[in-house]
This record gives sequence, C-alpha cells and structure tokens, in this order.
Amino acid sequence: MTHSEDNPASATGHTALDWRDGDMPYSLAFGDHFYCQTDGRLECGHVFLAGNGLPERWLGSTETFRIGELGFGTGLNLCETWRQWKLTRDGSRKLHFMSFELYPMKGEELDRALSRWPEVDAERQGLVARWPDEPKGFVEIELDETTHLTVVCGDALKGISARHEIFDAWFLDGFAPSRNPDMWSLEIMQALFDKTRQGGSFATYAAAGFVRRNLQAVGFDIERRKGFAGKREMLCGIKMG
Repeated sequence: MTHSEDNPASATGHTALDWRDGDMPYSLAFGDHFYCQTDGRLECGHVFLAGNGLPERWLGSTETFRIGELGFGTGLNLCETWRQWKLTRDGSRKLHFMSFELYPMKGEELDRALSRWPEVDAERQGLVARWPDEPKGFVEIELDETTHLTVVCGDALKGISARHEIFDAWFLDGFAPSRNPDMWSLEIMQALFDKTRQGGSFATYAAAGFVRRNLQAVGFDIERRKGFAGKREMLCGIKMG
C-alpha cells in the first residue's frame, strides 16, 4: 500500500481494518479487500507464481532468487510462495522475498487473516512466531535456512529506490488501481523496472488500461493472460535484454 494524503490511517502508521465473512480483512482506508474473495491462496498461485514462471524458474536459478512485492498485506503471498519453495528447493539456492508495505499489520491480525487456509498453517505459524510486536523500518526475518523475508515499511517509491538489490520477479499486489492509483504510478513502475534484472518478470491481477500503459512505458514486454476466478484478464511481462 502506498501513501495518500487523505488516507485516515496515515497518522497512525497502521491501517484500520474491518473483518468480514469471519476472518477476511477489509481496509477501511482503501475501501478494498486484501485478497480475492474467491480464494486468495489459489489466486496467488494463478497470478503471481504462474505469471512469473514459478516454481519452474527456481530450478534454473543460481544462488539467490529475489522476489519483490508491492503490498505485503496479510502475508498470504509470502506464505504460499514459501510453501511452494519448500516443495521445490534443492538446498543449494536461497529465496529472498522482499515486500514494500506502508501499513504493516500486527502479528495477531496476520494470524487471524491467514487462518482461513489450513494449507499454509506451517508457514503462518512460522511467520507469526517471528513477526515483531511493532513492525516498522525494516523487518528482517530468517524464515528457515534457505528463505529470508524483508518487509520495508514505508512509502513504496522511496523504499524501492533506496534498495541495492536486483530482483528476478515482482508480485504487483497493491490495492485495486481504482482504490489506490498511487501504487500503480509511472514513477513506481519505473523504479521497479530499474531494479529488475534482464529477463526478470512481473505479474499482477490488475489489468486497468493506465497500469498496462505505465508498465509498457517503462520498458516491460507485456502479455495479457486469463485472470483468476472469472476475471477477464491479468498482466505479466518480462524485462527483455
């Protein structure tokens, strides 16, 4: 999530939540759910993992594979990615998952939101057990011997621009462009393009025209694919050499 001058949560550093359908968090600041209401875990697999050619690309990676994410939210993408990584890894490679989040949730909120998916119970418990009481600045967590999580708390554009890492894949998972257009700005797309290695990729559920145009304008080669759960389209793309 990114900063908005009229965002009521900006003064507190913590987004105001409503809980709907039991344990589904809803952002009152952005007027949007944190994930697909059909099944956020399956959407992660369809959009972010498959859209970036994962887990297949992990098999060909050397040393550390870096994933950047816009919007950590509930940590669902991290947990599902970690779950699949554990099924694929061979011990010689490492995964560094780095997310940019303005309003990080508290541990008990992550725990409640992720409890909807028994498939990631082990990952939920591992994340929540290591999550700081007051997440701020840079949250650095060794999830296991081959998996490292960094959550950069604060403005996404500043956070991305300040990093030295070059990323292999991006999960573009901010709130819907109509609710949070700043997260999909040309400036942010340029910053993440600059931090993407040649042959690196992105995937997103968002298919709004201005999002597609911004991604094309910074240099990504764009592909439209069928969206998840009835969504007509999603976008993915590659930084060509």
